Amino acid sequence: MHESGEDYIETIYLLKKRNGSVRSIDVANELNYSRPSVSRAVGLLKDSGLLTVEDDGELVLTDEGVKTAKAVYEKHTNLTKFLMMTAGVDAETAETDACRIEHIISPQTFKGIKKFIKEHKI
Repeated sequence: MHESGEDYIETIYLLKKRNGSVRSIDVANELNYSRPSVSRAVGLLKDSGLLTVEDDGELVLTDEGVKTAKAVYEKHTNLTKFLMMTAGVDAETAETDACRIEHIISPQTFKGIKKFIKEHKI
């Protein structure tokens, strides 16, 4: 999955947790993207089997979509913690950098970071 797809699916997942339901306009507002951009991304996620759109416009992640979103979110949260503890950066900087790193980090490196966090009880 491309970086933008991961951003969209993570955002939909988090909005669902926060608000209970999600529509395209919510995603557009959260990411500060245009509605046509979100509409295109929703179509791609739908075609990939990660998302369905209800008759009322609600975006619903499929089981595979939830699994993917949770994996992206896990990377994001663990990388944020790791950067704050090891690099000593503030939460905002760690969040921004984690969001960029989560898309390119190898599974081996991420596994090592998770191990480090667990061993150091971060």
